[in-house]
Amino acid sequence: MDNIQLEKGFDEKLSKNLNIEPKDWMPDNYRKHLIRQISQHAHSEIVGMLPEGNWITRAPSLRAKMVLMAKVQDEGGHGLYLYTAAESLNISREELLDQLHTGKAKYSSIFNYPTLTWADIGAVGWLVDGAAIMNQVMLQRTSYGPYARAMVRICKEESFHQRQGYEIMCKMAGGTKEQKEMAQDALNRWWWPSLMMFGPPDAESPNTENAIKWKIKRESNDQLRQRFVNQTVPQAEIIGLKVPDKNLKWNEAKQGYDFGEPDWKEFKNVISGNGHCNKERLEARVKAHEEGRWVREAAMAFAEKQNEKVAA
Repeated sequence: MDNIQLEKGFDEKLSKNLNIEPKDWMPDNYRKHLIRQISQHAHSEIVGMLPEGNWITRAPSLRAKMVLMAKVQDEGGHGLYLYTAAESLNISREELLDQLHTGKAKYSSIFNYPTLTWADIGAVGWLVDGAAIMNQVMLQRTSYGPYARAMVRICKEESFHQRQGYEIMCKMAGGTKEQKEMAQDALNRWWWPSLMMFGPPDAESPNTENAIKWKIKRESNDQLRQRFVNQTVPQAEIIGLKVPDKNLKWNEAKQGYDFGEPDWKEFKNVISGNGHCNKERLEARVKAHEEGRWVREAAMAFAEKQNEKVAA
């Protein structure tokens, strides 16, 4: 069967909303796009453990500590699911991690911002995980089967993370004057980076067109960003916090909010490696990988021994 027929079969599957599976024929650019997107997603889950893990020992109560530990553990699991999905595209885990550690592969720019106070943990859960859910719900219907199936459980757990963050912000906004000020400060600092999580405007995004065409994504960056603003602004108002956007106003005609433009120069600067914590995050991941080498080697040696016993 020649490539024209194979591509026709691929397009027919997409038109019928059928999943593309690992053994199916797929265009090289489709495979490359998936590897880039899924690995970036996996890296973001793993790097995203760092700003929150930093607060486990400083959580204000035993309950808060237990909930935060569960959340960080979930994120490690999400990374595992996603690395496994990426491996089904004929790329090894070692290569994926090497791309992260050498800076060749990207992760979400949001994790290069510091968590300065406990309110930041609330803002990360509420805003960052809220934005992640916007992105990820549609990925349960993405065209690549292993990615879609991984997202089912991830979305369920991310919804818990978002509620956990909003609960922290509710408590702080309803607490003392100082606590409310801390919550407002966290919202001020995390609002714009959260809007940047959806990626650049559609007109400037080099990957959006193919992602939509191949049904990897079902909605564009700008559509998702608009939905996030529409959902999140009322949540802020309910707990008495103010979204830091002087251009924010309700637009009756479009039944949604008009809002200001994020600082895309800052976005490009952060993803280029010049954010507040880029160097710190990458060094932490490389250090953890190297210090865990003996565990991986011991596990491999044990597995080989077991295989030898079975063969004998």
